[in-house]
Amino acid sequence: MKSIINKITNWEQWNFKLLYAPLAPVWLWYCLKMRSVWFFAYSNPKITFGGMDGETKMEIYKLLPQNLYPETFLVKPSHDFKSIIENIEINKIKYPFIVKPDVGKQGVLFRLIKNEAELKNYHSKMPVDYLIQQKVDYPFEVSVFHIKKPWENTGIITGFLHKIPLNIIGDGIHTVGQLTEKHPKATTKLEELKIKHSINWNNILPQGEKYMLSYAANHNRGAHFIDLKKYITPEFTSFFDKLSIEANDLFYGRYDILCKDIDSMVQGKNFKILEYNGCGAEPNHFYDTGYTLIGAYREILKHWKALYLICKYNKQNGVKSWSFAKGRKFLNDFNTVFNKLKIIDKELI
Repeated sequence: MKSIINKITNWEQWNFKLLYAPLAPVWLWYCLKMRSVWFFAYSNPKITFGGMDGETKMEIYKLLPQNLYPETFLVKPSHDFKSIIENIEINKIKYPFIVKPDVGKQGVLFRLIKNEAELKNYHSKMPVDYLIQQKVDYPFEVSVFHIKKPWENTGIITGFLHKIPLNIIGDGIHTVGQLTEKHPKATTKLEELKIKHSINWNNILPQGEKYMLSYAANHNRGAHFIDLKKYITPEFTSFFDKLSIEANDLFYGRYDILCKDIDSMVQGKNFKILEYNGCGAEPNHFYDTGYTLIGAYREILKHWKALYLICKYNKQNGVKSWSFAKGRKFLNDFNTVFNKLKIIDKELI
């Protein structure tokens, strides 16, 4: 009974569809006002589907200044392994490095590759294009949610978070499995984590040693968020305003970033952009940061209103729309592939 009550009251752990269901009429109202189910695609015209789903990471990297993201190259399933190793050397990428699908979300099939054998295993399982990206050694992962309305010279940063990937700390007594089972953010993913960490599951973790259960700093992967809103300054906002313009008008979305420290980050120094998530980005700063459910809903609705206004303006200024048939096919194709990737993700160690 206690477990059931906890699931009901702990709204931050609710299924995405359940959490957003009460707000569906508002989204439908915007669809009707814009006369398009895919109205959001107007938001970021240079990104496929506005960045809601199905856009490639490489298309976004090409919009960003090259010095602001890690060394990255694309791998196709058809590429022979020898050529991949050669490209790693050409691009001067060193182990360990990151691999992730070029089209994906929620940290699915995001992996840290430590050696050639792990890469070979990953490549053999991947049915889609993926990226090899140099691991950035900066210790702080943050996200910045930035909105810049196209008719205004300055934008706003609505969320600034420190994101800590799911991990456990050893006590010299309990095993990796036992510590994982006691972690409040790991309980819903125990079966998946047991498969991925089967080699170490029964090993006792030494006192004070950190063990990474996931390298993806996503809410649905169990990451913990710390609010950094107090560090937002006009100068910090201006930096992202300029970046938005330089990157061909990224009007609505969230930057995921690794940085040396928070102080240099707010000065626009010592950081690398890992990803930019467009209109499909969740304003995730309401997780772990003291929001009530009502407060979270207010925050979501505030962002949706900004999204609607941006889309309305862009439509009036000639941005092309997506037909219903085109959008439906695009989403169906993406979901078919993504569902396959989720299955592989659960099985791939």
